[in-house]
Amino acid sequence: MKINISDRLKKLPPYLFAEIDKAKKEALAQGRDIINLGVGDPDLATPAHVVQALCAAAKDSVNHHYALDQGMDLLRQAIADWYKKRFNVILNPDTQILPLIGSKEGIAHIPVGFVNPGDVVLHTEPNYPPYKTATILALGKPYALPLFEKNDFLPDLKAIPKTILKKAKLFFLNYPNNPTAAIANKCFFEEVARFAKKNNIIICHDAAYSEMAYDGYRPSSFLEVEGALDVGIEFHSLSKTYSMTGWRIGWVCGNAEIVSALGKVKSNIDSGIFTAIQHAGVAALNGPQYCIEENNEIYRQRRDVLIGGLRELGWNVTSPKATFYVWTRLPKGHKDSRKFAQFLLDKADIVATPGIGFGKTGEGFIRMALTVPKERLQKAVNRIAKIL
Repeated sequence: MKINISDRLKKLPPYLFAEIDKAKKEALAQGRDIINLGVGDPDLATPAHVVQALCAAAKDSVNHHYALDQGMDLLRQAIADWYKKRFNVILNPDTQILPLIGSKEGIAHIPVGFVNPGDVVLHTEPNYPPYKTATILALGKPYALPLFEKNDFLPDLKAIPKTILKKAKLFFLNYPNNPTAAIANKCFFEEVARFAKKNNIIICHDAAYSEMAYDGYRPSSFLEVEGALDVGIEFHSLSKTYSMTGWRIGWVCGNAEIVSALGKVKSNIDSGIFTAIQHAGVAALNGPQYCIEENNEIYRQRRDVLIGGLRELGWNVTSPKATFYVWTRLPKGHKDSRKFAQFLLDKADIVATPGIGFGKTGEGFIRMALTVPKERLQKAVNRIAKIL
């Protein structure tokens, strides 16, 4: 029997992080001491009170059934309360909030609710790969807005051709940004809201890193600015904020009609988040928040070790104010990010992510995640010094 996959699946590139994980596992199988700065997966433990809430809820048989598609009332209210406290944005927990099986799941499904074959979806580049792949799977056409260092890695909205704007349905944004670690202020978000209203484009803002910030910086929410709730939604995740990547819990919030459409897609695809995990999410949002500050201080110290070490080696590296990524140009003598990442793995036993994996605009850069102790980061710097 001949198996033929769909044309849309053929258009998808290999998933970047799966490829990196495969290379890492092969190296580990050889007994090598790998320093993994690749995938952004926190190494810090989930807060104890969150784990305890999961354990207690998992033991209760009431939670051993299908979850409601729209999520527990308790969780949606906890999200609304958190949003009011954190951003001073008032959301209706019944119509403007929808829990997700991780924000990635919602990002992957939102084009299904709005994109018809041939419609355009705008996204920044370099970018988190699912913005583009989700568009392809929905038979839409991704259109990349390049992010350049000279523009502080913010897109030039005025450079988008009118022919593209007429066909555009969605616009994926992400600040604090992955992979560049760039930040956006309210003035930029206000410009985005006006742009969306003028061109009838839905804004999908990925705010997964809103709580990972340093040096006194506090990221804003897109929904804080005037007109945002009329044109867009925002995705959040507990993954980075509370070191809960494997738990798969997040949410989307904002415009009620947009949230409802995504809810309709989800109700036909999944049966909701395991209720015990939802209880853990409530514990995270309602519980003590000192864990966020403690974790951020650890990441800040790691950032300073890696940045300081690379600068001593002559690298021109910007110190990020948010996320736990270091996005840097390749050192002199290197132009191909994929080859340089392979060079680091082969010669220094370091896993890093090539910029080209985030789109062609990412070529010439490499991303390193601050997901190992600072002693290991210093060791990585020492290894790089030897091979360069």
